[in-house]
Amino acid sequence: MTITAHLAELAEKHRALEQKIHQAAASPGSDDIEIRRLKQEKLKLKDEMERIRRETRH
Repeated sequence: MTITAHLAELAEKHRALEQKIHQAAASPGSDDIEIRRLKQEKLKLKDEMERIRRETRH
């Protein structure tokens, strides 16, 4: 898998998590722990994408 393809895959997962977070937050009786877990996972993906971008610039 190329770096570009890997970044695209991570970006798609990031977008999907964003949708899940919005859906979970909008639903009545949403689970705050689950929303927090999704946000942490989304942040990890963002950090991974930034790390890859930094490493490929050099």
